[in-house]
Amino acid sequence: MQKLLAEGLGTAFLLIGVVGSGIMGEALADGNVAIALLANAIATGCILYVIITTLGPISGAHFNPAVTLAFLLRGEHAKKDALPYIAAQIIGGILGVWATHIMFDLSVFQASTTDRTGIAQWFSEIIATFGLLFVIFGGIRHKVDAVPPLVALYITGAYWFTSSTSFANPAVTIARGFSDTFAGINPANIPMFIIMQIIAVGIGHLVLTKLFSEE
Repeated sequence: MQKLLAEGLGTAFLLIGVVGSGIMGEALADGNVAIALLANAIATGCILYVIITTLGPISGAHFNPAVTLAFLLRGEHAKKDALPYIAAQIIGGILGVWATHIMFDLSVFQASTTDRTGIAQWFSEIIATFGLLFVIFGGIRHKVDAVPPLVALYITGAYWFTSSTSFANPAVTIARGFSDTFAGINPANIPMFIIMQIIAVGIGHLVLTKLFSEE
């Protein structure tokens, strides 16, 4: 229960960082989308560093079904714990979105109308998710204490160098469908994003297992 609480709470704070900074950035940027995205990226990187550092020793700081699946494929996560982790992440993410709406005096229950679709964005999600796994497992292999800043810096940068703005997380993708704000995604576009993220996990397992092997 302690691990599931950590995964749920951490994912909730991740979505608070993502959605809240999107709302604030858009409100203060006076129509400048670049400034809003910059604020969104920086805040997301900051909250990632915090939650990975503080909750990593408890649950491993997955906050992401793709990461949980990747550890499961490597034999480093118990099969019986995988579905509870993923459920906690999805529930935590949605609760984080609703909490953010309350903070900004918005309607709690929403559905996004922001379309994010097409081959370019789908391919971006493969790159974004593979890159995230590359950073995590490379950090674990060579300098485990550096994983929190590595992940934070990677996601901050990936907001800018991927056309999808690097969701790279099925729980985040689902939760952002519940917010018709700057960070939202039309629920109809969610399945393809998740499929691409899962494909990236498979590619990552094949490539990164060999790349970071200790043999």
